[in-house]
Amino acid sequence: MSALLDDARVKEILAADRAHVWHPYTPMDEWRETHDAIVVAGALGPHLLLADGRRLLDGNGSWWVSTLGHNHPRLIAALEKQARKLCHVSLAGVVHEAAALCARELAAVMPPSLDQVFFSDDGSTAIEAAVKMAVQAHHQTGKPKKTRFVALDGAFHGETIGATSLGGVEVFRRPFGGVVFDCVHVPSPAGDDVACAPAWGEAFDAIAELIEREHETLAGVVLEPIVQGASGMRVYAPAYLRAVRDLCTKYDVTMIVDEVFTGYGRLGVMWAFELAEIVPDIVCVAKGFTGGVLPMAATVACRSLLEAFSGGRSRSFLYGHSFCGNPLGAAIAREVLAIYREEPIVAGVAERHALIEAAFARLRDGAITSRLVRDVRAIGSIGAADLRDSTSGYTAGIGWRVFQEARTRGAYLRPLGNVVYVAPALNIPLDDLRTLLGILEESVEAVARAV
Repeated sequence: MSALLDDARVKEILAADRAHVWHPYTPMDEWRETHDAIVVAGALGPHLLLADGRRLLDGNGSWWVSTLGHNHPRLIAALEKQARKLCHVSLAGVVHEAAALCARELAAVMPPSLDQVFFSDDGSTAIEAAVKMAVQAHHQTGKPKKTRFVALDGAFHGETIGATSLGGVEVFRRPFGGVVFDCVHVPSPAGDDVACAPAWGEAFDAIAELIEREHETLAGVVLEPIVQGASGMRVYAPAYLRAVRDLCTKYDVTMIVDEVFTGYGRLGVMWAFELAEIVPDIVCVAKGFTGGVLPMAATVACRSLLEAFSGGRSRSFLYGHSFCGNPLGAAIAREVLAIYREEPIVAGVAERHALIEAAFARLRDGAITSRLVRDVRAIGSIGAADLRDSTSGYTAGIGWRVFQEARTRGAYLRPLGNVVYVAPALNIPLDDLRTLLGILEESVEAVARAV
């Protein structure tokens, strides 16, 4: 094992980080005091390459973006090729090959009615575009009172103020309670039973009653389909999604589906909404869209929604980012779609799911691990376990103990509070996945023995 960076360089990097970098979702006073940093010098496939030459299996896909592994050679080649031609140009009144063909190819893997592609930067801005589209479309079709939204308890849709307004994870939303827009949060169909008992009807009754009573002021319903990621990989029945689709159609409420995490095969189908056999009005796409290479997102809308913006410049969608339709990102997104067409990425999820499901069942049933593990679930390439702790939710500490154990064994498994989970690259080699799951089991057992 040879170091990728020498000691002097590592010390320089750490000093610069401690002095200047404000890390996301990090208590900075503790971080700067302990500064127990993982210094990543490179990445390849399912591995993070550390400065000292060690490797960590990336069990979380670097916040779920690395769907095809790190530095996929085809994506790097596409980036290099596009960079030699055109790095950026405004998409305002300009057409360029990468964005035009990317939009066509993304529409080709959507249901036929979803064929209008609006580009942005990341999942948060894809959501922001979607809610603005919904409100403006209703306003311009004679329904100006439709300005409010509905989302689930435990929802997470991003970091902008608009996306935060939709969020149902209270610890993320609370600091901004005075500035978020009006969103009604309804009970999650996953409820307290994160393994998703079939009793989702009570949650549906709550949203049905709300929409029937207040539909004249409701612009849209925004849902993470089947899996609520940031709230702890909570899983719910596709039947709920179907029933909400019917409600939205009946009462003219825009149905927005957030596929930022679940899309691109995460659940064993290209789009999670396929499991419910529905077609949303708007779909938000990011993360796997560019395979974790560049920030890029898309909001895909139905053609009928676009028609609400006809009638001159004052009625157009006056919204857009400087890097909207960025040629580099669009070229990579096209190559991602090519890989999905040519390689069994989605089909390969089933075999990986079987390994993940078996490993989490062993955690639940193990003589030692069952002391710590309260509940488990697995769907597609996701596996998650709730750990028993005096506290629960995102700020719980027990998951971090598993994280530290896994780190010493060669895996990066950042928890969601008391929830430990895996969501690796969809094409992770099977032997690497077995190693990752073995590390997870050993780490949970080590913590279980200690508590």
